[in-house]
Parts: sequence; C-alpha cells; structure tokens
Amino acid sequence: MNPAYARLKTRFARLGALNEAGAVLGWDASAMMPRGGGAARGEQMAALAGLSHELLTAPELADDLLEAEAAGGWDAANLGLMRRAHQRATALPTALVEASTLANSACEKVWRDARPRADFAAVRPHLEEVLRLQRLIAGALSAATSLSPYDALMDGFQPGVTAGEVEPVFDAYAAWLRDALPRAEELQARRPAPVPLRGPFPVAAQRALCRAMSVRLGLEEEHSRLDESAHPFCGGTPTDVRITTRYDEADPARALLGVLHETGHALYERGLPAAFARQPVGEAAGMAAHESQSLLMEMQACRSDAFLRFLSGELATAFGPDPAQDPANLARLWRRVERGFIRVDADEMTYPAHVILRFRLERAMIEGRLEVRDLPGAWAEGLRGLLGIAPPDDAQGCLQDIHWHDGAFGYFPSYTLGAMAAAQLMGAARAALPGLDEALARGEVAPLLGWLRRNVHAHGARLGFQELLRAATGKALDPADFTAHLAARYLG
Repeated sequence: MNPAYARLKTRFARLGALNEAGAVLGWDASAMMPRGGGAARGEQMAALAGLSHELLTAPELADDLLEAEAAGGWDAANLGLMRRAHQRATALPTALVEASTLANSACEKVWRDARPRADFAAVRPHLEEVLRLQRLIAGALSAATSLSPYDALMDGFQPGVTAGEVEPVFDAYAAWLRDALPRAEELQARRPAPVPLRGPFPVAAQRALCRAMSVRLGLEEEHSRLDESAHPFCGGTPTDVRITTRYDEADPARALLGVLHETGHALYERGLPAAFARQPVGEAAGMAAHESQSLLMEMQACRSDAFLRFLSGELATAFGPDPAQDPANLARLWRRVERGFIRVDADEMTYPAHVILRFRLERAMIEGRLEVRDLPGAWAEGLRGLLGIAPPDDAQGCLQDIHWHDGAFGYFPSYTLGAMAAAQLMGAARAALPGLDEALARGEVAPLLGWLRRNVHAHGARLGFQELLRAATGKALDPADFTAHLAARYLG
C-alpha cells in the first residue's frame, strides 16, 4: 500500500471514530438526555465537530492526498471520497463549523418546547441564526465546488444529485398527483370503510411486538437498541445501531410502522462493507439511498398484501384476536389515502407533496428569496397549492419537522428520491426472486434482505446513487416505476 494512502486510512479511521461518538451523543440527546443537559451537550457536539474538522483540514492530510496512490477498485474509490471530503471541509472555517453546530443544538432545544405550543415566535430568532449560518456554509461550499449554494448543501446529503435534476421530477409528480389523488379518493370512497383496531394497546406489548418485528426483518439484538423519542429516527453506528419510535396506546400503527421504517435504515447500516469500516467508501451511498432502504422495507415489503397476511397473526398474538386484524382491513387502515398536514403520518401517495413543499421552501430560504418571518404564510400557500389544504396552526405546519431547526437544509429531497428508488429496487427484487411474495406472506424477509445485501448494502459508497441503481436494476432512477406502483395499489 502506498505510504501516504496508508496514513490517510489511519487518519480517516480516527475521524470515523469521532463521528461515531458524535452520532451516539446525538442519539442520546434525543432519546435519553435529561433536559438540563442540553447546553453542555451542544458544547460537546461543537467540540467534536471542531476536532473532526481540524483533522480533516490538517496540512499533513493535504500533503498525503497529493502523494497518495491507490491501485484501483475500492481503494481508488475511497481515495476519491477522501479528496471530496477534504475539499468540502477546507471550504469551511472551523469557527463556522462550531458556530453552526452550537446554533443548531440551541434551536433544536427551543423547537422541542415550541412545537407542541405552536409557538413559532419563540423559535423564530433561533431559526434565523441557523439559516444565517447555513447560508454562509452554502456560499463557502459553492465557491469551493462550483455548485449552486443549495446544490452544495444537497450534495452533503446525496452526492451527485442537483436541484436542477430534482425539480422537473418533482414538478411532474405534482402534476400527476393533481389527477391521481381525486381518482384514488373516489375509488376509496366506494369501498368499505376501514374498521379501527380495538384497543387499548399497552406500551409494553407494543414494544415487544416492535422489537420482534425488527428482529424478524433481520436486525440482530446484539447490535441494536429500540428506544423512544419525540421523532422516530435511526442513529448510532454500524455495529451499535439505535432506532427509536413513539407509542400511542390507542393505535399501535404509529409505533409499529415507524419501527419497520427505521429498521430498514438500520439494516442498511448493518450491511455496509466491514472491510472498509470507518472509511468514506464504507459508508452509505447517501441519504436518498438510505431512504430507499427504509421505504422499501416499510412501504414496499411490510405494507404489501403478502406481509399483511403474516402481520395479521402477529397482531392477534400480541393484543388478542380482533376481526379488524383481517389483512384486507389492515390494508384499508394502513394504506388509506388522505390529505393531511403531517408529513410523517402521510400516506405514500400524498407524502411526496410534503417533500416537494419543503424542497421549494428550503431552496428559497437558502437562495434568499424567503425569510424565516414569512415561512408560516409561505408554508400554508404552498400546501394549499399541492394538496388543497392549509394547516390550522404552526405545530401542524412549519414547526412539525426537526430538520431545519437542526440545520439539515438540503435533506428533504432524499425522502421522495428514496421512495422512487425503493419502488424501482423492489421491482428488480421481485424479478430476481419469483417466490418473494409467498415468502413475505410467511414472514420470511431473508430472501429480500439477502438480495439487498448483495445489490445495495455491500457496495457502500463505492457507487453513486444513480450508479447504484443501474447496477441493481439496469437503469438510472425512473420515476415511472413509482407512479406505476402507486397506480397498481391505489387506482386499480
């Protein structure tokens, strides 16, 4: 191995360990940390971010990047990703990285209290500071990469995908939805109304079922935890994955479906190439790729007619028999199309509209066409244009998501790109696995997981988003696969 490249691998392994420490601290802040620890945790996260940034921008690393050589294959891809990471890091002063981390942490803490009160005024000055710093970051990255400021932020979440590519895809979906949604609602109205599951559903029983289902999907208990948080997420590290959910004793779907989704993320992390752990090429291929894995498990596999036949029996075992557990009724309950205000509760047909709204708004904010003070009004106008409804308050509007309040501008497009990729990947998996639906009906997810391990997870970040799809499905992202899936499920 080239000596300079060997030194780089050692440095990036150390950097990877620091990032893992930050990930666990971030999980703890959302799931376990007492309220009084917020200020100190923000300082801890900023210190870790600053230390990581200093390691990544050190002069000796730059020298090694000039001298490093890689024979090809995985090492060549790894070296290329190291150079990309260095380029993005050197564009940003350490002081700006730390200031942004502190501002994000402070805003997120205020947002937690402001959201249930629908108190936009309380969070507004903090969000304004987050946005000010994100604009500085975007401008600095833009100058270093020749991308637009918003594209430079998007590139941090899903490399190689730009707003110019996303915008026509999203506009086409919005146009498709204007015709498809009323038709889906009309067809749904002709069918029997779903019967609610009969509760209550004790949290302990829900927790046991959720854990059993995550294990059923393939997540090993010795490498994962299931906890609670205000917003479900997957965090931690590839060997110590942390998933969270939230429970409602009147309805087990929120927790269960959330866990199935987050387990998809967790399985991706667990399937990343161990030989390149803590190296750039050993990470996920981006957040659209990540969202494809969670949405494939939750929406494509676990909400399929086949898997619902299996899940019906699991619900009866966990909570006692109930006629409403009939698979056809579960499909009507958990695949109901409904215009709503809350993104995380949206069905898969209207969900992209929520993402399109956020994409348009966050792009406008970064580009200076929208200020924080005008966000509530712009949100209401945008949602009205997409779904014909407007939120009654800011808790159900611009305060509902953590992302902007935690500085994650440029993330939202990944959700719908991931949903589209999930439909495309599931189609390829069904073609390669003729007995897949029969296996899902028995609760056997191993064939699907094995296909994903070979065709998605094992590639790490060696392939970009489009290259990964080409390798797995034979073509780049094709949004028509997603609309065909929706038409078959909701318009047939």
